[in-house]
Amino acid sequence: MKIYKNFNIKKKFKNSAIAIGNFDGFHLGHQKVIKKGKYIARKNNLKFGLLVFHPLPVMFFNKKLKNFRIDSLKQKIESSKKLGIDFLIIRKFDRNFSKTSAENFIRLILHKKLKAKLIFISRNFRFGKNRAGDIHLLKKKENLMNYKTQTILPFKRKNKIISSTLIRKNIKKGKINFVNKMLGRAWAIEGVVKRGEKRGRKIGFPTCNLDLGNYMAPKSGVYSSVIIINKKIKKKGIVNIGYKPTFGKNKLLLEAHIFGLKKNLYDKSIKVMLTKFIRKEKKFKNITQLKKQIKKDIRKVKR
Repeated sequence: MKIYKNFNIKKKFKNSAIAIGNFDGFHLGHQKVIKKGKYIARKNNLKFGLLVFHPLPVMFFNKKLKNFRIDSLKQKIESSKKLGIDFLIIRKFDRNFSKTSAENFIRLILHKKLKAKLIFISRNFRFGKNRAGDIHLLKKKENLMNYKTQTILPFKRKNKIISSTLIRKNIKKGKINFVNKMLGRAWAIEGVVKRGEKRGRKIGFPTCNLDLGNYMAPKSGVYSSVIIINKKIKKKGIVNIGYKPTFGKNKLLLEAHIFGLKKNLYDKSIKVMLTKFIRKEKKFKNITQLKKQIKKDIRKVKR
């Protein structure tokens, strides 16, 4: 898969089929769009690519919006590779680009730069300055710009349309089982292990600390998990996500206690896959009560 940070793509990727959107999470709905898009592209002897934006436009326009993303850009690239996409365009969403009119987006980018032949979008996709462009404008310009627009029916499960918005709502509620079913995989938070206050080590439960960055903030509490270290070693563990109320802290943090791991992982990359919500975050009267609860949580997760 070839990755581009601008619209100057190679000639062999022009006159292709392109799906446009945020694709945050690459959930089952996104996977349906990509599989169907690839199938139609192959039938028409076309290459198939994705056009995504970074940061997400909603985060660009609302600088105060934190803990919103389902996956990172790195995870988005990895998912694209796994789904067999020919090329991926990651367009930086900045002030200049946000001023592009809907007409110019079609004429200068889709037609002149990319020479797209097939364009796949969701029915509610909006684009261009002030979100003025939509599916009706794209269809109106089809003959003039020599492309065809296609929408693919949304993926439903139990009469619910699977969407990034629905997944975010369920992450906030701690409904990880449901989230993982909608993603078709375990939801994962990736990052580099930071040095903490070593409180976990002092009370007998050493942890790896991760800053959530822009990842969605799940319901505060304890989760069972699978942790992958440096893309190779896979271990089970228990994760606490919250503000450490027992110690009077107020910064959101992920702490992972990995079963059977003796060495420290400072500055190492880990992937924490949440598998089940165990309990809500609690404030304990003292360290003794906290240790008792941690032992109980570990027994539950191991069972």
